[in-house]
Amino acid sequence: MSGFSADWLALREPFDRRARAAAIDAFALPSLAQRWRAARGGAGPSVLDLACGSGANFRALAPRLGPGQRWRLVDHDPALLAAVPGALAAWAEHQGYTLRGIGADAIGIDGPGFGAEVTLEALDLAHDLHRLELADTQLVTASALLDLVSAAWLEALVGHARDAQAAMLFALSVDGRVGWTPADPADAAIDRLFAAHQRRDKGFGPALGAQAPAVAGRLIGDAGYVVQQVSSDWDIEGDDAMLAAMVDGMAQAAREQAGAADRALVDAWQARRHAMRRSTCLNVGHIDLFAKVRP
Repeated sequence: MSGFSADWLALREPFDRRARAAAIDAFALPSLAQRWRAARGGAGPSVLDLACGSGANFRALAPRLGPGQRWRLVDHDPALLAAVPGALAAWAEHQGYTLRGIGADAIGIDGPGFGAEVTLEALDLAHDLHRLELADTQLVTASALLDLVSAAWLEALVGHARDAQAAMLFALSVDGRVGWTPADPADAAIDRLFAAHQRRDKGFGPALGAQAPAVAGRLIGDAGYVVQQVSSDWDIEGDDAMLAAMVDGMAQAAREQAGAADRALVDAWQARRHAMRRSTCLNVGHIDLFAKVRP
């Protein structure tokens, strides 16, 4: 559930893709990319993807941003960065896109109506945010990151983006809505423990957790941006690996947060939830945020 496991990233990607499809459409990214291209003499946008994992954010956005894109994928985890070329190659093959090498440290992908050059960058964002180079960056983006960071860290990032006059797109920030069908008597207690666990320090200072969309909207708006927020909820149902992972992940987080007296409650809830997985639907609320500099 941390978001840093390659297996977890692969498991969640199809749910992420379905959840954020409407939000991406609402942000009218193709039209924005055309305006960037016109302002740049035909050059495509330069995009900075923070905490990129295996490149899922690139896979969601690049086909919508036209030709000539240049992407920098940044992560602190060398294992995840090492997995990006293989993940992009498999995706390109599945979609019928063309994959090409560009030098020793860049990957090119071309598809109908779009083309992108991707470079990878290892950086500890928690401690070295100031080292990010944003000159000539049109878009700063991340997925499932904001709920892990602190308000102070986010304010620093927004300041960097504002100085570069870059737009921002932050996908899949949890907003605290969790709905189980059918309900269990212990759902509310588990949700409270899980929400408290989300606010623990994840390395960036006290995590925003479910407050991330509201805090981000305020900080980014105060920095002179026009902010748009759209729901991007997960809907998970049936006896599948994702639902099992959610039950186990939420139970583990709740158990770590609970006192000794509540751990039996968590164990019992986990067992009941697994027993009724086949008839369960889980909705997890997320928000996608897009911001462009106010004219």
